[in-house]
Amino acid sequence: MSEAAEPAEAEWRRLDRRTLLVTAAVMAGVVLGAGLPAAIGMAGGMPLWKALAWVLAGAVALIACGTGGDYVRWRRTRYRIGPERAELHTGLFLVRRRSLARERIRSVDLTAHPLLRVLGLVKVRIGTGEHSGGESTLELDPVTRAEGERLRTELLDRTPAAPGAHRESTLAVLDPGWIRYAPISFLAPALGGAAAGGLLQVSEWFGAQARVIHWVGDRFRDTPLVWMILILMAAAGLAGVVGALGLWIEMWWNYRLEREPGGTLRVRRGLLTSRSVSIEERRLRGVELVEPLGVRMAGAARLDAVATGLVQDEEDQHADHKTLLPAAPRAVADAVAARVLREPASPPHSARLAPHPRAARGRRLRRAVAAALLPAVILTVLGLLLTDVLLYVASATAVILLPAAVLLALDAYRSLGHGLSGSYLVARSGTLRRTTVALQRGGVIGWTVRQSYFQRRAGLLTLTATTAAGAGAYHVFDAAEEEGLVFAEAAVPGLLTPFLET
Repeated sequence: MSEAAEPAEAEWRRLDRRTLLVTAAVMAGVVLGAGLPAAIGMAGGMPLWKALAWVLAGAVALIACGTGGDYVRWRRTRYRIGPERAELHTGLFLVRRRSLARERIRSVDLTAHPLLRVLGLVKVRIGTGEHSGGESTLELDPVTRAEGERLRTELLDRTPAAPGAHRESTLAVLDPGWIRYAPISFLAPALGGAAAGGLLQVSEWFGAQARVIHWVGDRFRDTPLVWMILILMAAAGLAGVVGALGLWIEMWWNYRLEREPGGTLRVRRGLLTSRSVSIEERRLRGVELVEPLGVRMAGAARLDAVATGLVQDEEDQHADHKTLLPAAPRAVADAVAARVLREPASPPHSARLAPHPRAARGRRLRRAVAAALLPAVILTVLGLLLTDVLLYVASATAVILLPAAVLLALDAYRSLGHGLSGSYLVARSGTLRRTTVALQRGGVIGWTVRQSYFQRRAGLLTLTATTAAGAGAYHVFDAAEEEGLVFAEAAVPGLLTPFLET
């Protein structure tokens, strides 16, 4: 019976044939977006119907070539999941054969953009979590959703985790009220600037950029310059807020965090593009609370996983694979952290963090003041050389930046802290982006002790816990020299003992 089943498990499979339809539809959308401005531009030197005919002929050729290339890819791509290895063969002139040992597979993530969702397809990424580019990843694009779920279940099937305080269950679900934290992130102003730049770019494509600029100028003809700048900044800010809300809805709608049988954490989210990310609990080494300034002022935090094998390649390293919970009230983030770690209380919340010496505050104040005064000094020098106007700008810059820098420096000092909570070491730092990491003490594989000349004079040092998980290194900045070494020795006994004795 088992001998008959083995060939079926090792049977070669193809991707779903509807990939050709997906490619044709995507190519048509790209050609339409690029062809319309091209046709309008060509219409200036020839009749519109002739311009449209040329563009249509080119569009048909591009769609045919793109679909034909994808047909070759589909014909030449096959995969199979054997008892020991997952294999993928693809390529025509350059044949590529990739093989991953099943015991090294750490992630099976499913993604489906709107067109794939309509057709019931998904893109599957199978990875080992190694930082070796695409060689550690197999990508099946696309397969049916049922096949994707089968692959995820089969490849991540592990020995069930030991029972704990929290069994298989739903750990968190979306609260629509969390959307209120989207506009107060740093993403909103960036999206506002991108919207203004995009408007100018699109108007340039249609040869109307000058008219747009003149139209805006006419609207503010009798408005003082300062008010015009403030109104335009407010408009860009409003566009950024709308963009941040839309992006949050697209990324986090239908969000669920679940613990599945066998000890796997699964994050599902997405409105138009659905995403499913799985993290094995045996790879989890802790959590990190991330609090950007605006979100922190609103009493909220984001929860990230500190785990091995999350960054798969350059394409995926910024795709939020480690985020377990979007910005939510701090109490919710702490509760979810406790459930994820199977602890009675969240280590970032329960740990008593030791404050850092006042010398650490002085270092932050000096650096902040220097950074705030540098633009003012440069403008002052230019003002003395060029025009007195820059002297007034320098004064205004100093008046605005200096108090803000001092406040941020004081906040950065108050944010410093380190401590122990059960089997976790906890370290906190940052102001514009404050982070509190709870790292398993058993996951620390080394300590790096760094002490600059100025730190040595102030009796401070920076400790760096090295680990195979997450960012790979987590810092305790500007701790008291003796206290920092005692903390490192208490966190991981014996690791620093030879150095302390000498």
